[in-house]
Amino acid sequence: MNNPAPKEWQSSRLSRGYIADYKPFNFVDGEGVRCSLYVSGCPFHCEGCYNKAAQSFKYGEPFTEELLDQIVADVGHESVQGLTLLGGEPFLNTETCLTVVKKLREVYGNSKDIWSWTGYTFEEMLQETEDKLELLSLIDVLVDGRFEQSLFDPNLAFRGSSNQRIIDVKQTLKAGEVVLYIE
Repeated sequence: MNNPAPKEWQSSRLSRGYIADYKPFNFVDGEGVRCSLYVSGCPFHCEGCYNKAAQSFKYGEPFTEELLDQIVADVGHESVQGLTLLGGEPFLNTETCLTVVKKLREVYGNSKDIWSWTGYTFEEMLQETEDKLELLSLIDVLVDGRFEQSLFDPNLAFRGSSNQRIIDVKQTLKAGEVVLYIE
């Protein structure tokens, strides 16, 4: 498994703007009914990754304005609680993810929540590039840390291995220390 030095992996060099999948109206990628955007590309290459195909930055289809419009419309449905960013690695696809998240915040403010998974730990993220920090600041809940096969537990809510944390990003940034959303 790869462990990057701070600022080593940059979205501007790695991302190709590809989407591995988009799943509207699902119940598994966070609380409530969600729309899930799976971006392509992840150099963490965690052993046991559940989405190996999405590790390639060239997997899937290019992100389009039409997909952006569809996401905005789908998230607006009264039954949808919010959007989830997964991958691949959302924080290495910041141009695409920031486009989506900023548009959702413009249209819905904070009435819809945004979750994201990342292979970075929260502490690693704080040492990262401005685009990653901007995306982090717009997210409500972050599931952080690399998946570790030896710590896999199918009974964990919204995470695959026990080292991963479900973090309340807004409260964490305010407190200056990690505040868990779900223990």
